Amino acid sequence: MAASSAAPPTPVLDTKRGKQILTLLLAVAFLDFIDASIVNIALPSIRDDLGFSIQNLQWVLSGYLLTYGGLMLLGGRAADLLGRRRTLVTGTILFALSSLASGVSPSDGVLIAARLVQGIGAALMIPAALSILTTTFTAPGDRIKALGAWGAVGGLASAVGVFLGGVITDLIDWRWVFFVNVPATVVILIAIFRLVPVDVRRTGPVRLDLPGAALATIGMLLLVYTIVRAPIVGWGDARTVGGFALAAAILAVFTAVELRQSDPVFPFSIFRVKGLVAADVTQVVAMAGFYSMFYFLTLYMQEVLDYSKLAAGVAYIPATFAVAIGAGIATNALPKVGTRPAIIVGALLGAVGIGWISRIPVHGSYAVDLLPPLVIMSFGLGGVLVGVMTAAQAGVPPDKAGLAAALINSSMWLGGALGVSIFSAIATSKTSHLLAEHAPRATALTDGFRDALLAAAIFLAVAAVIAMRSPNSKGAAAESEASGIVATGETATEIA
Repeated sequence: MAASSAAPPTPVLDTKRGKQILTLLLAVAFLDFIDASIVNIALPSIRDDLGFSIQNLQWVLSGYLLTYGGLMLLGGRAADLLGRRRTLVTGTILFALSSLASGVSPSDGVLIAARLVQGIGAALMIPAALSILTTTFTAPGDRIKALGAWGAVGGLASAVGVFLGGVITDLIDWRWVFFVNVPATVVILIAIFRLVPVDVRRTGPVRLDLPGAALATIGMLLLVYTIVRAPIVGWGDARTVGGFALAAAILAVFTAVELRQSDPVFPFSIFRVKGLVAADVTQVVAMAGFYSMFYFLTLYMQEVLDYSKLAAGVAYIPATFAVAIGAGIATNALPKVGTRPAIIVGALLGAVGIGWISRIPVHGSYAVDLLPPLVIMSFGLGGVLVGVMTAAQAGVPPDKAGLAAALINSSMWLGGALGVSIFSAIATSKTSHLLAEHAPRATALTDGFRDALLAAAIFLAVAAVIAMRSPNSKGAAAESEASGIVATGETATEIA
């Protein structure tokens, strides 16, 4: 009876240190997410300065995404097995050094190599940071607020990245797109050593499943590489088909190896966590639509409406506010309605917004044709990211928090890469057909973008349908389910 009458502990997020830790983790997420989009507008300047060929230029973006997406699962498991703080520090140092190398690159080859290393750093940072978040903020109220903020940062980074890329490239120089990361990482490293507890020493030896780690890494890298190259060489090309077939074979062997391991690098038991698979699949389909929208809308503003880099970046400012507001509304609603309605409503808003944008005319008006649907889409993006992030972390035991974090973030990237690849093929096909019929270039481009954006809107509608089949995680229900999860040396992880 005495224990039951004791005052409950103060939620971590209500303390000054808790707020500082959350701010640190959100800064890590923002830094890594934004580097997937901030380079886009700077690409023409990079091409002119370093003499990139058209074929090699795409690797400034794709090189980062290749190692980022391909090594995410390994980074997540490293956080679980080797220590979250240790993994986060290692990744941040790699990210800082590679950002500096990118900024001072004297040639195209050096820049591509630096971007590959930058992706490795990000693949270590993100799952480590998210797993620290889920094992630090364990009270249901704390968890919902923290994951809601993380989801909002993911959406904000997409819009802010394009904005900052345009401003920095237009007003300073493309090299500062990379240089700005250096002071940011220094501040992050100082904060990690001050705020994040030292990793708890494991009682037994760490047995790293080397065969499984090698197969997972090779399989994921090949899969990501094939996706990145598919729009260039063609989806029906023998290299694309062969790449997918070989990646599938390697991952099948990986699965067979892991099922026989006593201490696998990828414990498939994680898929027993209720709602994890549904959240990951929803994330893939939804991000295919959302990420592609930013890609095609930026091209439309620059190639058809003739916006400058700065103007194209400024056009996304309202979207940043809308994402934040949408995420805030979803975060406050989760304890009452759960994750399923947040994801469904967000995906439907995204479908409506992108569907509206798909009606863009050749002589479009920002105030009439772009701003209203962009705001609607951004509200939806905020809701979806908060919902899927919360659902994907619900009920995950602490020893698999890094892996769960890697899975949901891999889903975000994989969806974006698939979307751009698939919808680029749709846009290119339509544009090439119209150009062959001697249609004006602006008309051909616009019609291609319209078809691609319509396909993106359909993907968002499909994501809403998938979400209807997902479990509905709520704070109250989660608390009772998570009460039995106990971890030696660290706080129990509860469902949010």
